[in-house]
Amino acid sequence: MVACFLLLASIPFTSIAQDIDLLLKGGHLIDPKNKIDEVMDVAIANRAIYKVGKNIPESEAKQVIDISGLYVTPGLVDMHVHVFHGTEPLSYIADGATSLPPDGFTFRAGVTTVVDAGSAGWRNFRLFKQQTIDRSQTRVLAFLNIVGTGMFGRFEEQDVSDMNPTMTAHMINRLFPELLVGIKSAHYWGDFTQVDLAVEAGKLAEVPVMVDFGEHQPPNSIEDLFMKHLRPGDIFTHTYSYGPANRETVVDEALQVKPFVFEAQKRGIIFDVGHGGGAFSFRQAIPALEQGFLPDVISSDLHKDSMNGAFKDMANLLSKFLTMGMSLYDVVERSTWRPSQVISRPDLGHLSEGAEADVAVFRLREGTFGFQDIRKTKIDGTHKLEAELTLRAGRVVWDLNGLSAVPWKTELEGQ
Repeated sequence: MVACFLLLASIPFTSIAQDIDLLLKGGHLIDPKNKIDEVMDVAIANRAIYKVGKNIPESEAKQVIDISGLYVTPGLVDMHVHVFHGTEPLSYIADGATSLPPDGFTFRAGVTTVVDAGSAGWRNFRLFKQQTIDRSQTRVLAFLNIVGTGMFGRFEEQDVSDMNPTMTAHMINRLFPELLVGIKSAHYWGDFTQVDLAVEAGKLAEVPVMVDFGEHQPPNSIEDLFMKHLRPGDIFTHTYSYGPANRETVVDEALQVKPFVFEAQKRGIIFDVGHGGGAFSFRQAIPALEQGFLPDVISSDLHKDSMNGAFKDMANLLSKFLTMGMSLYDVVERSTWRPSQVISRPDLGHLSEGAEADVAVFRLREGTFGFQDIRKTKIDGTHKLEAELTLRAGRVVWDLNGLSAVPWKTELEGQ
């Protein structure tokens, strides 16, 4: 009996439980919320972050993926998209063909959460929820349009009688507070009426307002917008758009950032990229970055036209900002933790222990790459991010090169 005991004691102990479902081993972790920018392992169990640390033993994991030489980040949070995809023939974005089904355009770029930017209003949000949100693996949140019918068409977006702060706030507070994170004002041809009604709704619902302030002829004052109409925490999107006949720019014709823009950012106005198909110009972005005016949030304005144009996807957009001089840490922060703070969702955009395991793994490729703006001008760069692996709630939803797979002959070994 003693001999048997000694024999068992001499056998190396291994964890039978193997509490870790998946271990991402050896990647360079960038997690701005937790101020991490170094090589760290990430362990996942029960769809959540189980542990982050150095040299987590492989023996504790059911599956190990070697990601040495790659970058690990929280799943990207794209704060400005249009995903109310549908077949309404007369509609532009609300239940229309210009919006995109999210799962086809998110995971492949490292995105795990999107925020629809006002495609739906209070009249049609329930259709959007049933048709898109409830059927998507991507986490879909939304800004509710101040116009009841949302972005059905430009003429409908001018209907002041359909801009109802009370109904908009009720939809947010009473029906869908877990999904609706703000209010959108966009495409209005008049004065500040639409913005003011959106802000009124924002006060009632206690959520931020995102403003697309284009399409005014002559342009309305963005200084008045920032200093007199918006509140700290409200969002100005399409920050680097150049269309001076319709929208006042943040950079003047002498390529200088207007002084009140810095003051507005200090006041707490949030500046969002919202690249889109027609709202990003290097003649605005490059001088702004050179003068220290950086965006608070990097977002896509994803829709059918932008993804086939200069934007392409979020990995490409982050690479564009790397090429313009921002650090990798800064672009990750502005596409993960910062947007999560703006929409008051502190559960997102980080890899803290216990958080839902939304994770992106990127390769930073070296070579010669070209990045375009919407005016068909370009800059050349030497680095480009490429999403290798994306996990949504701990499950692999995108694997570019089979990092999580085993060799095909493995399935023959048990036969």
